[in-house]
Amino acid sequence: MSKFTLTHEINCNAETFWKTFFDNEFNTRLFLEGLSFRKYSIVNQQEQATQIINTFVAEPNADLPGPVQKLLGSNFNYTEEGTFDKSTQIWRWKAIPSTSADKLRAEGTTRVEPIGSDKVRRIAEVTLEAKIFGVGGLIESSAEKQVREVCDKSAIYMNKFLAASH
Repeated sequence: MSKFTLTHEINCNAETFWKTFFDNEFNTRLFLEGLSFRKYSIVNQQEQATQIINTFVAEPNADLPGPVQKLLGSNFNYTEEGTFDKSTQIWRWKAIPSTSADKLRAEGTTRVEPIGSDKVRRIAEVTLEAKIFGVGGLIESSAEKQVREVCDKSAIYMNKFLAASH
């Protein structure tokens, strides 16, 4: 099992961060342009009094080691299901892979902390687990590398998007 925390500075206040985080147009552009995913589509988004529920399907364009690529298949995608608790301001998510869903686990949380009037620190805590004999460690390390790259690129993309919107 792999657990790690990623932090990035985003140039906006917390309210703007979450508004952008849940903006469908921004996310479509982020995944398809900023992250070069093959596919991205929103399955469900609901805003309720105490929470926001969001589900999407994404097909990454990942460069994976041969054994991992063979196991996951060429059209690997995942469904991310998440819930944002308005009172705690924490996004909790889990990703359900299109293959080996009973053996692979990816989940985590995202929150922001103000570090100035127009800047926040995005903190993502991630847990990855692959229960597949012989290649579990390779899958976990490959997934961690991909998650780190996606988070780094998404922070850069979000900051560029926010700068262009002002």
